[in-house]
Amino acid sequence: MNNEMRLPVLTIDGLDWWTWTIDSKIKTSVQWMLLGIHYIICAVFPVVLMSRVFVYGTLKKGQPNFMMLDAANGRAEFLARARTVERYPLVIATKYNIPFLLNVPGKGQRVHGEIYSVDQQMLHFLDRFEGCPEMYQRTTVQLEVQDGDGEGENTLKPGSLVETFVYSTTTYQPEWLQKPTYENYDSKGDHGLEYVSGEGRSPQ
Repeated sequence: MNNEMRLPVLTIDGLDWWTWTIDSKIKTSVQWMLLGIHYIICAVFPVVLMSRVFVYGTLKKGQPNFMMLDAANGRAEFLARARTVERYPLVIATKYNIPFLLNVPGKGQRVHGEIYSVDQQMLHFLDRFEGCPEMYQRTTVQLEVQDGDGEGENTLKPGSLVETFVYSTTTYQPEWLQKPTYENYDSKGDHGLEYVSGEGRSPQ
């Protein structure tokens, strides 16, 4: 049996530059070596999957649950302020005055918030924090960028349209649709419905 692999001749302008004949055992060794190098590169420079998330309530800067830049929860980078392209009802509900974005496009107002780029650890943390999928559901939303601090590939130009994840809800009480809606949530706003954090909640 012929154990040799003959590579085709490289020809440029009619000139034969070289002809390689490689023993099949050498070929196998080279393949394993390249595979090892691949694994080493992946271990030293792991691929970090990043996702964009739009926050509109207590997770915004200056609000009670702002923790987007806490490295203990994962990696997050502020990209821009934005508002929804469509109108949505942003309401304050329950005895704890929790902001909910009702997944009812076309009603309410164009909601203002912040866009973050987050890694998978932070995304999983947010899923747990938001009680997803029972309390909120992670869906996508179209946004109009207002201004931002992103650099390089994360730069979002004012006026551009982007799609991100958002935690909205379809599991709301019917009467919530009759509540006042807000375009820019602030726990200490003039609505008088200050958010009640976990420490301040009475036992069930």
